[in-house]
Amino acid sequence: MTERPTISRVSSPATVVPAASAALLRDRPSGLEVLLLRRSATASFAPGAWVFPGGRVDPGDLGDPGDPGLDTSAELAAARRAAVRETAEEAGLTIDGAELTPVACWCPPAAAARRFLTWILLGRAPDQDVVVDGGEITEHRWIRPADALAARDRGEVDLLPPTWVTLWTLAARPGVADALTAARAAPPELFETQIDRAPGGLVAIWHGDAQYGDPAADAREDARHRLWMVDDGWRYERSG
Repeated sequence: MTERPTISRVSSPATVVPAASAALLRDRPSGLEVLLLRRSATASFAPGAWVFPGGRVDPGDLGDPGDPGLDTSAELAAARRAAVRETAEEAGLTIDGAELTPVACWCPPAAAARRFLTWILLGRAPDQDVVVDGGEITEHRWIRPADALAARDRGEVDLLPPTWVTLWTLAARPGVADALTAARAAPPELFETQIDRAPGGLVAIWHGDAQYGDPAADAREDARHRLWMVDDGWRYERSG
């Protein structure tokens, strides 16, 4: 599998924990569906949230520990191995890491209590039954991306911003083949999140937004790349 262009590292990689998530897709008559897992209410991170299968990169997922430093391609290889392992552990599914397409890498704000540098990897779901582990993961559902977003606004599911934005992107795709083709055509994006307060909630801001501190964006006062997380519903705003 030919790798696409790599992304730049986060500004302070030593402060974050590498992780990976696999967004697994399937086709149904009603449209594209994605697998979401519900984390236990007692989980140490994001209790009760609905997430893609995934977790931190373990030492066994890494390459040669004697290497002085991993480059981005090695980090991505480790993320693929972690996504395969976590998907098997959490959902009982066997997937091929080489078939996973990286679409984004997410880093939370510097002030976050726990910072995971998480690769989001897109792939076709295998024709297997989902069996959750019953510990860290308590249930699962296959759902259309747009339906998941609507359920969040109704207060029925709890989503993290990386999951929400990925679902928002997938909602525009009619099927798995179209989603994978679009993902393979573009390099993965790095989302280093900044959080500000907004009336009725919070707003997450990323590269390209006029308030992000990006010199290229500062020249355009109307440039936007943000997720409004407010009481009357979440809304993604991106110029261009």
